[in-house]
Amino acid sequence: MKKFVLWTLLLIVLAGSAALTSSFMPKALPVAALADASLPAATPPPGMSLSALPTGSMESSAGFAYRGGDFLDRRDFSMTAVLVRHPKGDLLFDTGFGRDAAAHRDTMPLLMRSMSKTQFGTPVGQQLTAAGYDPKQLAGVVLTHAHWDHVSGLQDLPGVPVWVDAPEHAFIDSGRPMAALAHQLGPLPLRDYAFGNGPYLGFAASYDVWGDGSVVLVPAPGHTPGSIVAFITLPSGTRYALLGDLVWQVEGIHVPTERPWLLRQMLDEDTAQVRTAIGQIAAVHQRFPDLQLLPAHDARAFAALPVFPNAAQ
Repeated sequence: MKKFVLWTLLLIVLAGSAALTSSFMPKALPVAALADASLPAATPPPGMSLSALPTGSMESSAGFAYRGGDFLDRRDFSMTAVLVRHPKGDLLFDTGFGRDAAAHRDTMPLLMRSMSKTQFGTPVGQQLTAAGYDPKQLAGVVLTHAHWDHVSGLQDLPGVPVWVDAPEHAFIDSGRPMAALAHQLGPLPLRDYAFGNGPYLGFAASYDVWGDGSVVLVPAPGHTPGSIVAFITLPSGTRYALLGDLVWQVEGIHVPTERPWLLRQMLDEDTAQVRTAIGQIAAVHQRFPDLQLLPAHDARAFAALPVFPNAAQ
């Protein structure tokens, strides 16, 4: 009987190990053709611009970023905020690392910390001030989602409104482990917005922030309950998609594929919703390949952007 139990346990361990290993293997997600074949209208005003504000990075492996990634391929996972300047109001998308990011990092799961090596840079608030830009003139910080590495810099931007949708507001208020830092930094000056505009590039609803199509937010829940994607159109006609953590590297859309199972279980609230949103963005990119994809942690994608105070227009 004892031998039977031992063999059974061994088989369970081997099966579990095989299943875990297979979850890192390549697997492309299906992509349905985009129903709307035209780009939405946008009339970005003169003077609108976009800049990157890098605040640090975490070195890890492509094998942890997406299924099929090479574990020998070391990647810099950027922690970069994006400043969009607009005559009606400037918006900062996410914040990256703040001045106490080394302590904030402890809110991340221990296994995640062991998978990466962190480099801390200059907080976004300090970068803005050094360039003569008063952070208080920001219309708001728009969070793609409220995980620690996207909110850490809020402590350096006191009083600046923090824009979230209702599900992400509730996520922050919940104090759940993955929203712990955002909750601890509170009470934050949260400003709720709703997706009161119509469909946009395959997404059922949208929020046209300034009413000119230049900054459009769409719901992309799954990584967190209120995760979003932001579509930015500049006067030059260049269009960007700020993907937050829908995927960590552009291969997640190009293949397309999701994170390995272990990472999904640790970090994603609803893996099915993430999978759906990846398919939606992949369909958009296949139809409009000139759309510039900006996963929040892909340093290669951000390398193409001007660093503040320089700007793309």
